[in-house]
Amino acid sequence: MSFPKNFLWGGDISATQIEGAWDEDGKSPVETDYAVGVTRNDGIRYSWYRLPDGTEGKAHIMSGHLPKGARFIMKDGLHYPNHTAADFYHHYQEDIGLLAEMGFKALNITVSWARIYPNGVSGGVNPKGVEFYRNVLLECRKHHIEPIVTFYKYDMPAFYIDQLGGWSNRKLIDEFVTFCKLCLKEYKGLAKYWNTFNEINVPFLMCLRDDASQEDIQLTYEELHNQLVASARVVKLAHEIDPENKVGCMCCGIFAYPATCDPKDFLLMQRTAQKCFYSCSDVFVRGYYPAYALRIMEEQGVKLEISEADKADLMAGKVDYMAFSYYSSNTVTTHTQGEQTAGNMMAGGKNPYLEASAWGWQIDPTGLKRALHELYDRYQIPLLIIENGLGAEDTLETDGSVHDPYRIEYMSKHIAAMKEAVEEGVDLFGYTMWACIDLVSASTGELRKRYGFIYVDADDEGGGTFKRYKKDSFGWYKKVIATNGEEL
Repeated sequence: MSFPKNFLWGGDISATQIEGAWDEDGKSPVETDYAVGVTRNDGIRYSWYRLPDGTEGKAHIMSGHLPKGARFIMKDGLHYPNHTAADFYHHYQEDIGLLAEMGFKALNITVSWARIYPNGVSGGVNPKGVEFYRNVLLECRKHHIEPIVTFYKYDMPAFYIDQLGGWSNRKLIDEFVTFCKLCLKEYKGLAKYWNTFNEINVPFLMCLRDDASQEDIQLTYEELHNQLVASARVVKLAHEIDPENKVGCMCCGIFAYPATCDPKDFLLMQRTAQKCFYSCSDVFVRGYYPAYALRIMEEQGVKLEISEADKADLMAGKVDYMAFSYYSSNTVTTHTQGEQTAGNMMAGGKNPYLEASAWGWQIDPTGLKRALHELYDRYQIPLLIIENGLGAEDTLETDGSVHDPYRIEYMSKHIAAMKEAVEEGVDLFGYTMWACIDLVSASTGELRKRYGFIYVDADDEGGGTFKRYKKDSFGWYKKVIATNGEEL
């Protein structure tokens, strides 16, 4: 056994991180449009807000809520990387053409809610937004690239936070379902793979912050529950609109090892997985909250209203496939915590057996194989890897070349681990790496942390030509796809 002949080799991009054109053609701002980048190791990105009395503060991006009465603001003299990003909005034909040259079988894109419904459902549909994504999908189809459409990825329209308070307001469920319904109908036949939420478990990680108040924790659970209900309703709706549709939901891959052989460390590892990962994936795959999730809520002092209608929605809207991201792993321990290391949305203990990227993310291909087996054993439904890649500071040489052997090495080892898992019986139908084109890093808000096979001449001060250049990894991945993963 090896990768199936129809395996979906491809990559990922994200509307808010790549499109730019943040206020063009009727689009309204999203939360990340108010966030600037952070320097390495400075921690979480923030958006600025102002209270009615004029007091200014900072809110963690992706938290989905602001203090009551607060409004987002932009500060003079600052460059906001998401405003221009990689300017995919004006380069999408060129970019998709380059991906086709690599032989891409699939491209995971996100549709910006704020480009389709800039001011909510009552504000009406933005025809230019609908047309833009239709053109992107048609361009993919022209090049025989299978689109995978993600509805929500860290791009909450600021309108909804300002006017409704974000995902803690149940009105957003209907707003989101209406947005998805329009996309499912408008783009019927142009896409058959859909993803409701990207890394839906990230709100849980916000609860682990040292500065998280009881109010923050309560709001986070309310937001997450509403997203899970919304996801389930969209899954059911997608199947009704087109029985050929395949719909998934995605979790941020949080995978840890016990730092010692103390049984208490193993239990902590298990509990961390339950709290940070499975308490989400169990719901959208199995259709209900497991007993341990209810216990964790009680331990955190969370009182969540789960109606009978919610329970019915969750059960009726189970996903067709399980999607997850994977970049790195860490360790947990009940003993004195040793050296810490960074990771995707969550820090953890450093593993002495692993190397790390320049940003401190530990490189663990074997951990990906472990994750694939663990998830397939647990759920027995097809798996899709959305997001796996290496962020690095690439150098554009004077001759237009970009040498990135570190990225090739990272991906080669992870794809080899995937291949072993598939040969051992895991049903994996696709791999879309992050990110096939350089864009704004969600974790740092910077363009200098690059992931792509395609180098974009843009910097964190708003400069650059936005010209595209092929990195060495471009040709390498082209060969990987052409040989269906046999030549790494």
